[in-house]
Amino acid sequence: MGIDLELVPALTGRRAVVAWMVGAYLLTFLITRFVTRAIRTGRGPFHDASVGGVHLHHEVYGIFLLLGTGTVLLTYAPTGAWRSVVAVLFGVGAALTLDEFALWLHLEDVYWSREGRSSIDAVLLALVVGLLLLIGANPFDADGAPGELPFVLVVLANLAFALAAILKGRAVIGVVGVFVPVVAVVGAVRLARPHSSWAHRWYPPGSSRRQRSEERFPPGRRTRWDALVDLFANVPHPAHAGRVVGAPHAE
Repeated sequence: MGIDLELVPALTGRRAVVAWMVGAYLLTFLITRFVTRAIRTGRGPFHDASVGGVHLHHEVYGIFLLLGTGTVLLTYAPTGAWRSVVAVLFGVGAALTLDEFALWLHLEDVYWSREGRSSIDAVLLALVVGLLLLIGANPFDADGAPGELPFVLVVLANLAFALAAILKGRAVIGVVGVFVPVVAVVGAVRLARPHSSWAHRWYPPGSSRRQRSEERFPPGRRTRWDALVDLFANVPHPAHAGRVVGAPHAE
């Protein structure tokens, strides 16, 4: 089995760009959580930014970065070092935006609430996608496929399995399954979580599947994913009385 040497520079260049993007994304997320945690607990020199008395969420910076990098990519299609710079800026913008995913999902400031945990879910899931791209996983790469139609059918079937896994409340397995077909199939055939969209549609109250699902996932059951989210979402309330100056995230 030989290696097409003509593809090596392209693959190396693609992965290098992804590496810059993922690195900037992860670093920005960690710094952002450190700063917001410091603001919430009233430690350090950090404070929330505001314009005219209106708090400026960091997702605003992220959205403008995403718009700017998207425009640059479509208009100028940069190459070389400039492409890496754009990848870094895109990673920064994506992290700032997804870190407040729960806010634009619920249209209110739920950053440190229970609903705010969905921001961490979104950030970590996007990180999983980035890492899979970094190692070369690409479900839409037709190189080496026997034919266009069979390839399209396989991709569509895999996406269907991945979607089923996500609807069953197994988001991580579903996202990974987009890139690794076997994982998608496993997630699609496993039991749905009781509060998932799939269970609400296909597990009627009193049915054996509903009962098995509730026994398998009782209220309060915690997973390793929950423990990982806790590292970033669980922050104590400020010890001093009153609100942290300029911090709408404080309760």
